[in-house]
Amino acid sequence: MTQVLKIEGQHPLKGVVRISGSKNATVALIPATILSSLGPISIIGVPHISDVESLNHLLEFLNVEVNTPSDGHLVIDPTHLKNISLDHPAVNKLRASYYFMGALLGRFKEVKMKMPGGCYLGPRPIDLHLKGFEALGAHVEYTQGYYHIKAEKLVGAKIFLDISSVGATINIMLAATLAQGRTTIENAAKEPEIIDVATMLNRMGANIKGAGTNVITIEGVEQLGGTFHEIIPDRIEAGTYMIIAAAAAEEMIIENVIPQHVESLISKLKDMGVSVEVERDHVIIKKGIDLKPVDVKTLPYPGFATDLQQPLTTLLTQAKGESIVNETIYTERFKHCLELQRLGANISLSPATATIKGETSLFGDHVTATDLRCGAALVVAGLIAQGTTTIHDVYHIDRGYDELDHKLIALGAKITRVELND
Repeated sequence: MTQVLKIEGQHPLKGVVRISGSKNATVALIPATILSSLGPISIIGVPHISDVESLNHLLEFLNVEVNTPSDGHLVIDPTHLKNISLDHPAVNKLRASYYFMGALLGRFKEVKMKMPGGCYLGPRPIDLHLKGFEALGAHVEYTQGYYHIKAEKLVGAKIFLDISSVGATINIMLAATLAQGRTTIENAAKEPEIIDVATMLNRMGANIKGAGTNVITIEGVEQLGGTFHEIIPDRIEAGTYMIIAAAAAEEMIIENVIPQHVESLISKLKDMGVSVEVERDHVIIKKGIDLKPVDVKTLPYPGFATDLQQPLTTLLTQAKGESIVNETIYTERFKHCLELQRLGANISLSPATATIKGETSLFGDHVTATDLRCGAALVVAGLIAQGTTTIHDVYHIDRGYDELDHKLIALGAKITRVELND
């Protein structure tokens, strides 16, 4: 059975929404737990997303005990972990399954797994990850769709990343934690999720310094143990609700936010003329009137997040004038624009760039969530469009947003989830 979301547009939103734990941190934290050989890891703030289900399936496949004592609380015990070939179907469902490469390589000095899947956003090779593993002393083979990575021993090294990749930074950090000697990652990514992973690893007994800067130093240790960890709030979910509020809310209070993590979006919303009140752990936003156009260029953190480019594009259709979005991270990340055009948006595309001309009235139609953040962009569109918007392939949305439809319904949206016969 496939599901669609039907959104009846132009119902003003009002109320309080609480942001869940970070999806991008969670999908790295869960694989990181298997580095422990001395006891369980307890994680709270785990979001209700299908990516977590997929990761839990992979843990159980590896003979890891997973318990959920309460809502949003995972207890993971990898004491009896088995290093078997990762050919489980869940590997194909999410790209973040590649974090098992670094974790299993670190723990056992060997890993064999299928090529990871996930949203297609253009070419996203894992060459940087593999070069990092090789620098630590591993040998990498790719045959018949499987990576086989093996080392006699892992030895710390100085590693320079050609691109400040979040995935490569975390994966190398996982492998290096149990390596011999010192590893230095230069041109490391600085995203908050990397700090969160390093924080948990240090609580497990790792020795990692510099997370959040462009140079991370890891002093290898002999073993890691159990700990307790609370996941940081999801800055992309927070940003998505901020955009939704600017598009459709009389007033929305967005709780459990670290404002520093969404500074680039706050700045753009203010430039557009949106009312944004920033408090210590929440923001208050009212629908923007007479929105101004802005130009946006996606950049690694602390620049404008590529994951917020797509939902912001929808908001820019309501600004009076021409806005330009330049995508420097995933240059093909514009499939949402073709779907927005179905709803009446005036968007023209050129390489790595979208030009949005507004203000345009959007109208309901059938559209498809081609990836996770495209789905978010279409939800924003459905909330402001005339009539009913039907979003297909909502499993993409469920991969990264914790109960999005329920949270929006609580704010006054008219949304129904409908199952279709295949």
